[in-house]
Amino acid sequence: MPKSLKDTTTLHNGIKMPWFGLGVFKVKEGEEVVNSVKAAIKNGYISIDTAAVYQNEEGVGIGIKESGIPREELFITSKVWNSDQGYESTLQAYETSLKKLGLDYLDLYLIHWPGKDRYKETWKALEKLYKDGKVRAIGVSNFNVHHLEELLKDAEIKPMVNQVEFHPHLTQKELLAFCQKEGIQLEAWSPLKQGQLLEDTTINQIAEKYGKTAAQVILRWDVQNKVVTIPKSIKEERIIQNADIFDFELSADDMARIDGLNKDERVGPDPDHFTNGF
Repeated sequence: MPKSLKDTTTLHNGIKMPWFGLGVFKVKEGEEVVNSVKAAIKNGYISIDTAAVYQNEEGVGIGIKESGIPREELFITSKVWNSDQGYESTLQAYETSLKKLGLDYLDLYLIHWPGKDRYKETWKALEKLYKDGKVRAIGVSNFNVHHLEELLKDAEIKPMVNQVEFHPHLTQKELLAFCQKEGIQLEAWSPLKQGQLLEDTTINQIAEKYGKTAAQVILRWDVQNKVVTIPKSIKEERIIQNADIFDFELSADDMARIDGLNKDERVGPDPDHFTNGF
């Protein structure tokens, strides 16, 4: 079990990825994202997750630079957007992301959504970036089991990470088991269901018992499920509070109670039907 914000899981290629990080989906480009990234890094975060489509990579890059922390101590993720899928266009999209971030390499680069039929070409481009030493790890996002099975038929390199919507209303048990069996690290986006779970009665009862907030209980449930988690916040006190999950452990009973809240309910699109940008 991770004991601090600096603790890492080892991906199947030996690269160490922090269990906990800051997501910047819907964080506005400019001052808002710069301040969010700086506040996170100042308070011990080393992992920052962005994407081309978030349109805030430049601000993330400024935040990283202004944090004063050496680049090699950080773990930076970005993602190729749907309209850039395909071999050449992915290689180009990677260079564009690097330029915007002002970085020489990324720690993790992901295919943002599977879409219909181009993700294998896109994956070949990620494999090339990886073999050329331009990125330390490669993976996918929003891939269901059947997408992964299809990708693995032709992939030379197995994805190291699959970042998906994951929270107590969408526990993704089958996908989690498949990824664990294949050595693919599952990562949660929208772990608090965009705040919708913070009022849940069961979670609040459990939170009271441990003297923690509802958010802290959910994020702790993530890491005890061996799922990397990247909650978003733009408020420094919330950024600090979200990460204060390493001094308690949920009992097996409480883990099961949270599992029991599953409704297979998404706040984001269904990967099988989402073709925006393709």
